[in-house]
Amino acid sequence: MAEALPIVAGDPGATKVSPVILVDPDGKISANGEFETVAASQTDQVMGTTGAIGDVLASLVCVVATAATAQVQIKDGAGSAITVLPNSPGGGVGTYTLLLNLRSLAGAWKVTTAAGVSVIATGNFT
Repeated sequence: MAEALPIVAGDPGATKVSPVILVDPDGKISANGEFETVAASQTDQVMGTTGAIGDVLASLVCVVATAATAQVQIKDGAGSAITVLPNSPGGGVGTYTLLLNLRSLAGAWKVTTAAGVSVIATGNFT
């Protein structure tokens, strides 16, 4: 079993290998995964060391500290930004878990966070 490592928010080396069990949408365990933290106010942070086509972005746990600046966006490679959590989400300050289960078709998954939100991304990243 892998040794637990401390997590430092915003540390680009914060990807941790194999502490996450990924679950298919039907509830079946699919694979061991990893997670990476994304601090507030980050732009296009690559998930994994380099990221690649075929990487899986399983979920985002968004921790909203300031609802007015809570936007979270993802990109598949150099593609267009996709907003997955808007500013001023209906529930306000709190934690939002977004189940995505997306496989990259264009390159590294990238996550952008606004000033009022940090993220824990799970998946299989290269």
